[in-house]
Amino acid sequence: MAHLLLGVDLGTTATKVTLFDPSHGVVASRAANVPHLSLHAGWSEAGTGAWWDNVCRLVPEVLSAAGANGPDIEAVACTGMVPAVVLLDTDGRVLRPAVLQNDARAAGEITELASVLAERGYDVLAHTGSALTQQSVAPTWRWLARHEPEVLERAAAVVGSYDWLAVRLGGELHVEANWALESGLYELSGRLAVPVLEASGIPVGVCPPLAQAGDPVGTVNKSASRDTSLPVGLPIYVGGADHVLAAYAAGLDTPGDWLVKLGGAGDILVVTDTPAIDPRWYLDAHPAPGRWLPNGCMATSGSLLRWFQATVGGPPLEDLDAEAGPATPASLICLPYFLGEKSPLHDPDQRGAFVGLHLGTTRGDMFRACMEATAFGFRHHVDAFAEAGVKLDEGRVSNGGSGSAVWKQIVADVLGREVTPVVDHGGASLGAAFVAGVGTGALADWEAAVRYVKRGPAITPRGEYASSYQEAYEMYLELQGLLAPVSHRLAARGRP
Repeated sequence: MAHLLLGVDLGTTATKVTLFDPSHGVVASRAANVPHLSLHAGWSEAGTGAWWDNVCRLVPEVLSAAGANGPDIEAVACTGMVPAVVLLDTDGRVLRPAVLQNDARAAGEITELASVLAERGYDVLAHTGSALTQQSVAPTWRWLARHEPEVLERAAAVVGSYDWLAVRLGGELHVEANWALESGLYELSGRLAVPVLEASGIPVGVCPPLAQAGDPVGTVNKSASRDTSLPVGLPIYVGGADHVLAAYAAGLDTPGDWLVKLGGAGDILVVTDTPAIDPRWYLDAHPAPGRWLPNGCMATSGSLLRWFQATVGGPPLEDLDAEAGPATPASLICLPYFLGEKSPLHDPDQRGAFVGLHLGTTRGDMFRACMEATAFGFRHHVDAFAEAGVKLDEGRVSNGGSGSAVWKQIVADVLGREVTPVVDHGGASLGAAFVAGVGTGALADWEAAVRYVKRGPAITPRGEYASSYQEAYEMYLELQGLLAPVSHRLAARGRP
């Protein structure tokens, strides 16, 4: 067996490694959970040591499962959540746990920086493609400068999760274009956003050079080879953001293609041929040059369902799914802001809620409400896209949550749009393997990946639920405004 392509995904809740053969498709894939660190309300961190341990364990496992050896791999590319903040010293050592993209600690710093930049006449949205929000790196840096100055004194570079992994494997120091875009430290042109750096006290020297998906960035070194079983000299190619490569692996190729991604967070992405800039969402670059991916990203989705599962004693998700199916649609309204909210609200001080509870409420009712809450969040984005003139044609649904027939049907019902499941979706790790294939030439071009996508039967919205969900969605929006002042006061009380 030869000419295999390896994709590694450092996800928010799990690490996943996939081996792909362009002649046969996916030949093996393995995953391992990542411990989530949240020392205070709104904090979201992960240890890079756990990421590395998973990679070192999973690579030999996929090789064994495929009946392959390290030399059979032709190239590797990495992907992960965006924009995680990994701080490195001059020797490339990690200085503290990674601050993840859904961390909400820097709410005050967002307000301060927005005020400073506005006074200086710098339009963050126009220059960088995304507004200043809880996932912007500059407010996080400013928070660290106040609370962990000894760490920043030693910081020589700030990179993303998957860029750190590529460097740890032996690649040159860099950041990928979508980490750069969503970090807010770089402009749409690729140049550094110097006014942002100056306002937040970030030295220009800690910002690595920019690289594009598919660029060669080095080879696996002896140390990484010893730990991972990857061969010395294996080419490393720049990967990309996990939601971008998951969308790419789902076949999003043509303007108007769109995807609901039911992962730990909730993403909805649309392909456009021009950069669609709006303060309500983020902007990403499609791996193929000349295409863009306006991206709505909610702080919770599958992670909300996992929280509820743990809170009620840890029953199998399949049991909760079975109880939610026959429950009355929209008998409760859940606000899913258990980690604040990213787009389209960009409010890290929002908090979660269940409204409408009574003594007859069952856990099936509540679990269904969690599913409906994420669907309402997607509906909020769909409405925003429509208002901005972003075309939505063929819709798809993917990732772990798409295994739930109940959840997929709720998404179709709430959106009032047909969605097609992506069957056996390899997710971001498969997308990274595709990128490695384009880099090596094993895949002829960016469009070549589309032929590997498998689709299931389309899910059609049920007309009998349309009015009920429309009314519930309106109540969902109303509750956002009504409860926001209380959420903000609670959030302020919970800050360390």
